[in-house]
Amino acid sequence: MHELSLATSLIELACEHAAENGASRVTRLRVRLGVLAAVRRALYFCFEPAARGTACEGAVLEIDEVPLSVLCPACDAVKTPSGLYNFRCPTCGTPTPRVVTGREMQLVSVELDIPEAASESPPSAHRSDDSTSARP
Repeated sequence: MHELSLATSLIELACEHAAENGASRVTRLRVRLGVLAAVRRALYFCFEPAARGTACEGAVLEIDEVPLSVLCPACDAVKTPSGLYNFRCPTCGTPTPRVVTGREMQLVSVELDIPEAASESPPSAHRSDDSTSARP
């Protein structure tokens, strides 16, 4: 199952990041996922079982869906096709094989639970870090 390996990879990245920052656990992961990836529902389904026994157990998975956009070579402009698998410019009808957005999978942020004893920053038990990203 492809989605299970994606969920496992996201969890491994987040757990590594948590360990590097002295966090006891991960509380939230935010992912950008293009509509053409077609794994949104399955990723939600696989996330909880894949996170069991890891620092991500109980974490919330947030997925921001990225819409499809293509570059029309005739109009020389980025367009939104009329359908998910309609790769023609909605203005001039020219085939638009160059996808600009819609295929992404990126780990955007990881929210960590850092014990106060391990934290030397201002007293805040939660810290969001946007420095971790991945593109399979």
